[in-house]
Amino acid sequence: MSKVLVVYASMTGNTEEMAEAIAEGAKEAGAQVVSKEAFDASADELRGYDGIIIGAYTWGDGELPDEFIDFYEGMGSLDLSGKKAAVFGSGDTSYPIYCGAVDTIEAKLKELGAEIVGESIKFEYNPSEQEKEQGRSLGRQVAGLEAAAG
Repeated sequence: MSKVLVVYASMTGNTEEMAEAIAEGAKEAGAQVVSKEAFDASADELRGYDGIIIGAYTWGDGELPDEFIDFYEGMGSLDLSGKKAAVFGSGDTSYPIYCGAVDTIEAKLKELGAEIVGESIKFEYNPSEQEKEQGRSLGRQVAGLEAAAG
């Protein structure tokens, strides 16, 4: 059984709603899933999981949310080789950089050696039912049940 960690930052509950759908998909795939908000998580915890799924809303002009920065900086130079990973997040298309936090997190995971499975999920405001199904599918992919779409 794979172990999957879902870490997220959510201000209005939209990113948390997607985190719940993703965790549901990973559990459907038989994974042992731990889900927590970024301010309750330590980046060192990433080492203890086979799959890592990280989500954050984008703040301002493409920045990471304040409550996510300590976790992100804690990732520092962790070695995440051999870990499956995925990223998701909410944003607002009225800003010049849409869901920039998603891109920042994905780049960091790649830099640390994680294998990105599936396409990152970006959604505006609250996730639709179709987007939540994409999230469940992404959870299953990270847990190893579904082949990555693409």
